[in-house]
Amino acid sequence: MFVDRVTVDVEAGRGGDGCMSFRREKYVPRGGPDGGDGGDGGSVIVIAEPGVDSLAELVHRKHWRAKSGAHGQGSKCHGRKAEDLIIRVPPGTVLIDAEGGFVLKDLSEPGAQVYAARGGAGGRGNTRFKSATNQAPREHTAGGIGEKRRITFELKVIADVGLLGKPNAGKSTLLSRVSRARPEIADYPFTTKIPNLGIVQIDMDRTMVIADIPGLIEGAHAGAGLGHEFLRHVERTRVLIHLVEPSPMDGTDPIENYRTIRAELQQYDVDLADRPELIAVSKGELPGAEEVREKLAAETGREVFLFSSVTGEGLNSLMQRTYAVLSEARAAERERQAELARPRVGGALEGESV
Repeated sequence: MFVDRVTVDVEAGRGGDGCMSFRREKYVPRGGPDGGDGGDGGSVIVIAEPGVDSLAELVHRKHWRAKSGAHGQGSKCHGRKAEDLIIRVPPGTVLIDAEGGFVLKDLSEPGAQVYAARGGAGGRGNTRFKSATNQAPREHTAGGIGEKRRITFELKVIADVGLLGKPNAGKSTLLSRVSRARPEIADYPFTTKIPNLGIVQIDMDRTMVIADIPGLIEGAHAGAGLGHEFLRHVERTRVLIHLVEPSPMDGTDPIENYRTIRAELQQYDVDLADRPELIAVSKGELPGAEEVREKLAAETGREVFLFSSVTGEGLNSLMQRTYAVLSEARAAERERQAELARPRVGGALEGESV
């Protein structure tokens, strides 16, 4: 079961109480205080772990509660610290405070982690309060209360390339031809209801991950047709392939369909609309496909690819060009990260005049 959004309650463990105790042994007069500290409560930690592919584990468990720390005891025995509760989620999961609406952490990298709720500190035993002027302290403190929080887990698929287009544009068929992914394929709209990922092997040393995003319709930016559910998965991709069907089943104009999807991207996220995009006319074996390609090229002033997933014609050139654009996007991203990492002196980058 693929789950990409779920809200749960998390609660950290309470800290154990500190102990008030005095040493009572024969032949040991004035033994003094010997109460131990309580153990810390367990925290709730969320970890992005490779191999976890959905949030299904969270669906049937709406309350995640860590254990409390043990109380302190006499003879200066400290209480046991409770173990942390680990929640494993797929890389690409965003944690959102359900009440405040702000992002707690974006676990975009494998191994990234965040404390969703911190455990309460253990209380102090009366031994801690002993001093030269207070030889028999009776003070001790209770354990701290663990944090509680309602969190929304939102998964955004991480892929190098995202396939865009209206329903039945041929996205799933393309993915099945260029990778080993086996998405559901049928001749009716909205066959794909969840994103599908496939690894495309360009050659022995070069690969890329392509995501088949469910079909978009007009009004997707406002939630029409589960638009928000689909569009958020496009946010992680570096390159977009916009598929245009030459002879839509609903009789709509292919050029207008391209404009509609572009407008939806623009209204949903300006940065998303500015992402590197390749335009490709699918189902190249159909009559009129070449004419649609020429019209799109004339309208956009860009190269428009034509391919057929049935015959395989044009697939190799499309994948080769996609990988080239992806390599440029990766290089630009590395350059931006290096620029941000450069040390700054007096508010200016090192080497620049102030």
